[in-house]
This record gives sequence, C-alpha cells and structure tokens, in this order.
Amino acid sequence: MYDKNMAHYVVATCILVKDGKFLITKRADWEKAFPGKWTVPGGKLEVLDYVLREKDTPFHWYNIFEDLVKREVLEEVGLEIKNIGYVTSLIYIRSDKIPTLIVSLWAEPVGENISLCNALTDFKWVNLKEAKEYDLIEGIYEELEILDKKLNTGEKVEWKKNDFKEIS
Repeated sequence: MYDKNMAHYVVATCILVKDGKFLITKRADWEKAFPGKWTVPGGKLEVLDYVLREKDTPFHWYNIFEDLVKREVLEEVGLEIKNIGYVTSLIYIRSDKIPTLIVSLWAEPVGENISLCNALTDFKWVNLKEAKEYDLIEGIYEELEILDKKLNTGEKVEWKKNDFKEIS
C-alpha cells in the first residue's frame, strides 16, 4: 500500500517545437524506465538545482521548472531553449512504488545542432501524424496533441480522460 506521507520525485519534461515539428528522442535499451521507447527530453529535480542559488525573494526560488528543463535539454540534446510554456501535469507510480510528479513544458530551441547524451540513441523531428508511427511512452502523444492544438488555435487545452485514445 501507499503511505499518504510518501515523498514524490519531481520531473519536468520539455517538448521542443521547431517549424511545426516536435523533437522526440529514443531512450537507450539499457535504461531502467521505458527502455527503447521514444520520449521528449526531461529529468528529475534535484535539491542542488536551487539550494546553492541565491533566493529570488527572502524565502523563495522562482523559475525552478524552467531552469530544470533548460539544464535537461542542454544535457540530453545539446540545445539551449527559449519561450518556455506549460502543457500539462501528471503523476505516475514508478516500479519501485515512488510517485512521480511530471510537469510537461514546451519551448523553442536555440540553434539546430543536436548532440545526444549516452542515455539516448536517436532523435526525430515529427509532426503529429508522424509521431503516431513511433513507440512513444504512454501519454507523450496526447501531450503533443494538447500542444499542437494550443499552438494552432491559441486555446488553453487540458487533458481529459474522454479524449484519451489508445495508440495502436
């Protein structure tokens, strides 16, 4: 069972958008979680991501998720990013039973030269239709749909259970 006081991991992911296409990356086969699946850059928040930094107010640090995805995107695909925005959030329970809060963001890349870290084996720039052809981690396609609609209509879109379609 789950302990109501259990701590969570906090993760931020970032969908990169360039010329109407989304960057997806393939996880190495040796990765513990979702080996060989396609995803978007992202990573876990660590205390050192903010505690060594000067506080923005007497008690708080701001732009934590933005700084996290800037670091992770640079580490994972070698790109700096700009114009960071919100897509959605979710919780998933890892195989070790630790709940993980994931905040999905999006941004535009600065530059074009992609340099993958050793945990990633491939990358593709895809439109929404092309993304269906890849073995994406569950939920990534729906996040691309949310972002695609937001970018094309300007509407704020929220994930809804009734909109979820199984990818075949």
